[in-house]
Amino acid sequence: MPGRNGTGPLGQGPMAGKSRQGRGRMGGRSAGPGGFCVCPSCGEKTPHQAGVPCFEKTCLKCGARMVRE
Repeated sequence: MPGRNGTGPLGQGPMAGKSRQGRGRMGGRSAGPGGFCVCPSCGEKTPHQAGVPCFEKTCLKCGARMVRE
């Protein structure tokens, strides 16, 4: 594979003309390290910590699971 980018010998294939940069695990956009975790119940915001998904955190005010902003 020329350039090891998945395009194949003639620039054809699933990755032709596409960059892998900025893509999430399942092909969607990655939210990145910044941003906030928000409580869907009471609206409380906390800074997002890299490596810790928001859904694993609980709101300090009401105890609900947080979501990514």
